[in-house]
Amino acid sequence: MAALATTTTRSDKAIRDDVIFELKWDPKITSNDIAVAVKDGVVTLSGYALSYFEKDAAEKAAKRVYGVRAVANDIEVKLTSTRTDPEVARDAVHELESHVSIPSDKIKITVRNGWVTLEGSVDWQYQKTLAESAVKKLKGVIGVTNNIEVRARVSPTEIKGKIEEALKRSAELDARRITVEAEGSTVKLYGSVRSWAEKEEAGRAAWSAPGVTKVENNIIIAP
Repeated sequence: MAALATTTTRSDKAIRDDVIFELKWDPKITSNDIAVAVKDGVVTLSGYALSYFEKDAAEKAAKRVYGVRAVANDIEVKLTSTRTDPEVARDAVHELESHVSIPSDKIKITVRNGWVTLEGSVDWQYQKTLAESAVKKLKGVIGVTNNIEVRARVSPTEIKGKIEEALKRSAELDARRITVEAEGSTVKLYGSVRSWAEKEEAGRAAWSAPGVTKVENNIIIAP
């Protein structure tokens, strides 16, 4: 008799235990006021973080855990000291100007009650991502809205081909399980992977292609 294939599904308790361990393991997370709840593989983070950077690190830590299907980040940022919006804005401008890879002259920064909004346009997705990474770690920032646009300069066929090549190069992915569609400068990903980390890796590979302005990651997680 042929053996039946089985799919291993992790229990919510096992996922929760691993997420808690991952939060304690990550040196970027120092708050002891972060709570974790898990239902059907969906993780909810609540409580307080000492900075927006720490809140973001907690979300990334949860997504690294095997079996996590999605993360709801309800953590509130509780700053130990307050800073004025002009102070935060000046630091943000200086931070962008200090990165040679970021066209700071093309990016506008607005700060309101500690929340930073980035606007403007860049040529590459990594520049948009780098700009957000640069400001979210600044003292006094409680959140970031990244409205920077990426210009499209490559044909959909070329975009599709470059993404498929990137997926094949990734040691973390089985490219045969992923389908790429390109409509203009928008990329749509379909298929299935074994973890949230793999789904994000596929999305990162898609964003790495020149000319991509939007990625719709429709890949499902099927452990």
